[in-house]
Amino acid sequence: MRNTVIAWNRFGLGPRLDMTPPADPRGWLKAQMQAYRPSVPPGESLATRKDILADLAEYRTAQRQTRQARRQSGDPPAKGDAQSPAKPLRQDIRRHYDAQVATRTRLAVASDTPFVERLVHFWANHFAVSVEKLPVLGLAGLMEFEAIRPHVLGRFEDMLMAVAQHPAMLLYLDQAQSIGPNSVVGQRAAARGRERGLNENLGREILELHTLGARAGYSQADVTELARALTGWSVAGLGRRRAQRMMQHLGGAPGDFLFAPPLHEPGARTIMGQRYDQVGEAQARAILTDLARHPATARHIATKLARHFIADDPPAALIARLEQAYRSSNGDLPALYTVLIDSPEAWTDSSAKFRTPWDWAIALLRLQGDMPMLPADPKRADRQLTALFAQLGQPVWRPGSPAGFDDVAASWAGPDALVRRVEVAQRLARRTSPAIDPRAIAEHIFGDTLRPATAQVIARAESPQQGMALLMVAPEMMRR
Repeated sequence: MRNTVIAWNRFGLGPRLDMTPPADPRGWLKAQMQAYRPSVPPGESLATRKDILADLAEYRTAQRQTRQARRQSGDPPAKGDAQSPAKPLRQDIRRHYDAQVATRTRLAVASDTPFVERLVHFWANHFAVSVEKLPVLGLAGLMEFEAIRPHVLGRFEDMLMAVAQHPAMLLYLDQAQSIGPNSVVGQRAAARGRERGLNENLGREILELHTLGARAGYSQADVTELARALTGWSVAGLGRRRAQRMMQHLGGAPGDFLFAPPLHEPGARTIMGQRYDQVGEAQARAILTDLARHPATARHIATKLARHFIADDPPAALIARLEQAYRSSNGDLPALYTVLIDSPEAWTDSSAKFRTPWDWAIALLRLQGDMPMLPADPKRADRQLTALFAQLGQPVWRPGSPAGFDDVAASWAGPDALVRRVEVAQRLARRTSPAIDPRAIAEHIFGDTLRPATAQVIARAESPQQGMALLMVAPEMMRR
């Protein structure tokens, strides 16, 4: 039973009560890579990129008109003005985000391939964007659904390319505003006495976070060179009328990736000692391909996967095996996942990793089967799910930095964070049916990893509701 508990929790997202313990836990995990379906079910009615960018443009227009009207009237600016026509438009954008959070949650709660679903969450955090930036608010979920899910069982370089060209990443790291100083637009701006400069955010994070890692030996010059190569990588349908007219002939529906030659810095680039003579969009593509295949990237990805699945301080031998699998397969991700499943280190301790708030809440919701605490109104239900993860301290797609959420216990096991979990557990447990027996549930989901002390505390509960609340905050439920 111990191996089943590890498969359910360390590799998966926690068991549902209707799940039968697999006879072969390792085989069950591997089979999920064949059974996984990346597409979001048609029943999840999500706005398109075009819809979201249209709402964003309307919001910005309303903001601009409000500022102009106040300047003309002499009224001081009023932050958070309830009468501003921009406010309901911002709420529309927020509803897109709430709907995406709810979709992500429902996919996780209902998933029959929870190992692959966990991998989706891992990669979305690796390629982190943050909804703190308004243009990303309605697009962060789409990046996970469109760029992560379809590539989670493919090659790393394909996922890297899809993420780097997604509007959520291009807007989050200000790449759409980056202009080569010697590009057509850059030279025109300079002639008019305007500085339209290079933005290095995306280039820096690709090197530091997405591929090589922070201590891989690249220089500031490499960052600048990659930023130059990336100029022209933009999003169709952005900007004011003049910018849209300039790029309209390039084609693409609003929200599509767009390469804009007038923004691209001409010339060859040299990065990590390698020269790139490619012209236009092909230049950055060639660089990203080489970065994805670099030995330092293999080491960086291997370390992060081992830390996420095995231990905060991952075993060096496992990292080496993952690194070798990455390099020998040219970044074929299922090859790495198979190494993880087959590693003896994964099956020795069923409580090596402390659950993040997201992990813990999803495990509880899977245990309950549906989401009975949510109201019938879909919009209110979406808002409450968003609020749940914010209350727990891990708001979805809002890590606060491009580095993503931390993946170690020290970031999540503080006293205040545990108090929040107790409050949430009590609220969820109130919906428990009187016919439920928490003792039987604890035995089913924890098996021989259930500690006698935990079993005794649950058995002494005064009601099924109290028993479920105690089960939800038991040490066995806090760790995986």
